[in-house]
Amino acid sequence: MKFLLGALFTVFVAIVSVFAIVTSGVVNVGADQEHSPMMFSFLETARNRSIANASKDIVVPDLEKVDISSGGADYKDMCAGCHLSPGVDKTDFSESLYPKPPNFTKAEIVKRYQTEDGAKQSFWAIKHGIMASGMPAWGASHDDARMWAMVAFIRSLPKLDEAQYTMLTTRIDGDMMDMSFDGDMNMSDDGSGMQH
Repeated sequence: MKFLLGALFTVFVAIVSVFAIVTSGVVNVGADQEHSPMMFSFLETARNRSIANASKDIVVPDLEKVDISSGGADYKDMCAGCHLSPGVDKTDFSESLYPKPPNFTKAEIVKRYQTEDGAKQSFWAIKHGIMASGMPAWGASHDDARMWAMVAFIRSLPKLDEAQYTMLTTRIDGDMMDMSFDGDMNMSDDGSGMQH
C-alpha cells in the first residue's frame, strides 16, 4: 500500500511540475531556437509513430498510373516554397521554419516514400498536416485523387532537372487552351497565307 501511495504521489508531483513549468512561460516556443536533442528525438519519434499508426489502413492506388503533372502543378503552387524544387536550394520559408521541412529534391529523403508504407504516410501527412510544424492539412480543400497525384509527383521529383520540373508543373488553364487568332495569318514563305 505504501508503494502504491508513493507511486501516486510521484505521478502527482510530476504532473504539477510540468504544469508549473508550462504555465510559467519559461519554455521558449520560438521557431528560431532548436529543441534539445532529447526533446527533438521525443517529438520526432512521436510524429513518426503517430503517422505510421494513423496511415496503416490507407489503400494505395497504382501510383504508376497517376498523372504526375497534375500533382506537379499543385506541388509547385503549394509545396515548393518549403520543400524546394530542382535548382532551388533554399527559400524564405525553408530557411525560416523549424523543424526544417524535408527537401524533396534529394533522393535520400524521398527514398522512404518509395515503399507502400511510405506512400501511405506521405498521403496522410499531405491530407491531415502536422501540428505545430507549418505543414497544412490539404485534405480540407483537396480530394484524395489530387493528393495521390502529389504523392506520385514527390516520388519522381529527385529524378527531375529544372526543365523537366518546369514542364511538369506548368498549369494549363482554359484561357491558354482557348487562344484564337483574328484575321489572316501568314504561315508560309510563299506569301499564300493561311486563314484562321
